[in-house]
Amino acid sequence: MIPSEPAKRERAFLVFAHRKRTAGPASVLHVSEVMKELKDLVTSAGAAVAASHVQTVQAEHPATLVGKGTIEQLKGMIAERGANVAVFQNLLKPKQQALLEEQLGVKTLDRREIILDIFAQRARTREGKLQVELAQLSFRLGRLAGGRTELSRLGGGIGTRGPGEKKLEEDRRRIRRQIRQIERDLSTVRRTRSLHYHRRREVGYPVVALVGYTNAGKSTLFNRLTGADVFVADQLFATLDPTARRIRLPGGKDAILVDTVGFIHDLPKELRQAFLATLEGIGEADLLLHVVDGSSDAMESNIGSVDAILGELSFRDKPFVLVMNKKDLCLPGIRGPAGSMRISAKTGEGIAELMSVVERELCLHRPEETGSTRLA
Repeated sequence: MIPSEPAKRERAFLVFAHRKRTAGPASVLHVSEVMKELKDLVTSAGAAVAASHVQTVQAEHPATLVGKGTIEQLKGMIAERGANVAVFQNLLKPKQQALLEEQLGVKTLDRREIILDIFAQRARTREGKLQVELAQLSFRLGRLAGGRTELSRLGGGIGTRGPGEKKLEEDRRRIRRQIRQIERDLSTVRRTRSLHYHRRREVGYPVVALVGYTNAGKSTLFNRLTGADVFVADQLFATLDPTARRIRLPGGKDAILVDTVGFIHDLPKELRQAFLATLEGIGEADLLLHVVDGSSDAMESNIGSVDAILGELSFRDKPFVLVMNKKDLCLPGIRGPAGSMRISAKTGEGIAELMSVVERELCLHRPEETGSTRLA
């Protein structure tokens, strides 16, 4: 773990080798969004950001991603800023990562390892921890093919946490055996969870699921609607494990509200299964509340990322309400997409109207259950 004292926090130098495809403001905005998200990921993992650098390249160098001149430039900037870890937005191949680490002289990570590190910190349930361990082992299994000379990386810091760390020096056979065992354990956990979902159906409560891009304010809205105390922070993936609570609808009936992990752009394939497994409960939902940070410049692209993942899960056709959150931070006159609702989970503005819409939508899509559910 990273020591809590600010002076001892790792200092990260962020790098993005950007292949310029378009010119003008749209390209600049895209790069700024990417770098802001990388910065948020690194700070969420517990490190301080010393500085960042975007290098425009015509093509990626097969051995080191960027050319020799850029590496020398980066090495100088890293030393000047007092950074002790380099974090690349680009997904690095094992040999690229090993050579960059050798030539830059500091620990070198890519975006995947930062996300893995955050997942390792945030997982609380047995399933969440198993999924993180499975993702870590799968990722590091590929690294055994010839990446670093030092695979264990024991000693703390971002990119080194989690239940899979002590397995890194083991050979492929042992890692694969561990993966098979974790998959069996996960199968057992999922069967138990399916029983829980079935019991909810027997009770008859309709299910409403919160979905949305990470840091959109889902957990704040969850707490507002349920009176719960789910952890809330201005961080990416502040909550990883799904949480369910009962809520009272305006007409006096009850429903189950489920909070889910936040979505993210371009989720690395090594993490996709672990991530999607946390969203399986959405399949039980009668209604989705797609929560969006209405104050974000990346609002449209964030909505697109969520829609793409819902499509991958075959959930895109589920009834949904688009909820534009953080109205208190939006400039006057800013409107969201047609049919969306504007609220502030923090101040409570628009919450009563949202609950009325939730009840109306549930009545439309589950009229017999919603109308007959008894209060507990």
